Amino acid sequence: NSICQGEQGAQLWPILFDRFGLEIAFAHRTFGWGSEARGKANVHVVIVGLAHRENEPAEKRLFSYPDIKGDPVESQHSALTAYLFDARSVANRHLVVKEESRPINGARPLTIGSKPVDGGYLIFTPSERADLLNTFPAAAELLRPFIGAEEYLHGAERWILSLQEADPALVRSIPPVLERLRKVRAFRKGEINSKRSAPDKEIKEKGITATALAENPSAFHVTRIPKNSFLLFPRHTSERRNYAPIGWLIPPAIPSDATVLLDVATVYQFGVLTSRMHMAWLAHMGGRLKSDYRNSIGLGYNTFPWPDASPAQRAKIEKLAQAVLDARAAHPTSSLADLYDPDTMPANLRKAHAALDAAVDRLYRPAPFKSDRDRVEHLFGRYEALVNPLERLGTKKNGRVAKKAAGEGPAEDASH
Repeated sequence: NSICQGEQGAQLWPILFDRFGLEIAFAHRTFGWGSEARGKANVHVVIVGLAHRENEPAEKRLFSYPDIKGDPVESQHSALTAYLFDARSVANRHLVVKEESRPINGARPLTIGSKPVDGGYLIFTPSERADLLNTFPAAAELLRPFIGAEEYLHGAERWILSLQEADPALVRSIPPVLERLRKVRAFRKGEINSKRSAPDKEIKEKGITATALAENPSAFHVTRIPKNSFLLFPRHTSERRNYAPIGWLIPPAIPSDATVLLDVATVYQFGVLTSRMHMAWLAHMGGRLKSDYRNSIGLGYNTFPWPDASPAQRAKIEKLAQAVLDARAAHPTSSLADLYDPDTMPANLRKAHAALDAAVDRLYRPAPFKSDRDRVEHLFGRYEALVNPLERLGTKKNGRVAKKAAGEGPAEDASH
C-alpha cells in the first residue's frame, strides 16, 4: 500500500497519469494479506485497477475496509485520486502531495533531533551513568537526558555526553570520558566497530564525512540542544494508536534523531497537531514504516493545511488542548504508551481528545466529518488551494465550481 502513500505515491502516479494516460478504474483500499507459505509475512496491500483514459468507466468502484482483516464496503465515484479517495474535493484529480523542504502553510519549521553519529560511545545507560558518577561526581554536569521515541513514549532512560559548552579542564580530569571520546574518534575514522552501523551510512549530508567529523569527537553530526521548552514528536508511532502522542519537554533534555521538535510552540499549535484532523493527514500523506505512522517533516507537516481561526476560536482550542494535558497529568505513573494504547486509554483522556477533535473539525467546516477519510479528502482540497490556487479557483469539476479553501498556518502567534 506504500504506492498510495508518502514519497512513493508522489513519484509513481504522475508517471502513470501523465506519461501513460492511465486512470484508476477500481481499487481496494488497504487490507491485510498473509501468504500461506512457511514463515509467512503479514502485510498491508492495495489493489488498483488501471484503464487507459479513453476506456475508463464512468463510475469507479472503491472497496474500503473498516476492519483491514474484514470484508470491504463498496462505494461508487466519478473519479479517484492516487490516494484512493473521492476526487470531488479537488479540481485536479491527478494532484499528488510532494515533499516540501519548508512549510508551505505559514507554520514554524519542524526540525529533527540531535544525531551524534558516535557508535553509541557518547551515550550512557542509567547503570553506566551511575558507575561514572560514583567515581567522578563532577561528571554529572557533562551528562544530559537523551530522549528518543523509546524514552519519550515508554519512560526509558538514556544519557548523553553534552560537551559543547563544557570546561576542557573538567573533561580532561575524567579519564572514562576521555576514553569515550577516543572511541568516538576511532569509530568515525572506521578504526573500530560500532554498536550500530558504519558512520558513513549515518551521514548523508553533502560535503560532510565521518572522517571530517572525527576531528571533533565531542561534536554531534546534527546538533539540536533547545534552550527553552519544546514540543516533541516521535518520528514513528504505532498504527494501533488513535493519536500520535506529542508533548512538551524542557532542558536539560536533548531530543534524539528518533524525534522531531517544534521550538517555541503554543498550546494552540499543540491542539491542532494532536487532533484527528492532523492525524488523518499524517496517516494518509506522511508515509509508513512497515504499517506504523511516520511523522515525516516534508510530507506530513510542511504540507499540512492549517485552518483559519479567529481569536475566540483559538482561545477555545487552547482551553480544550489544555484539558488533554490535564487529563494526562491525572495519571502520573502511566507512560504515554500506556495512555495512548487503545485498550488502556483512560476515559478522561479519551473524552478530552474527543472534545478537542470536534472543535478542530469545526475550524475547517460547520458540518461534522464522518471519518478520517472524510477529513483527509477535505484537507486534500485545501492543500490544492495552497499549491495551485489559480487552478482551483478557476476550474469546474464534477459540475461545480471549486471554492477557495485557504489553509493558513498559525501566523498570529507571537513566535512568528
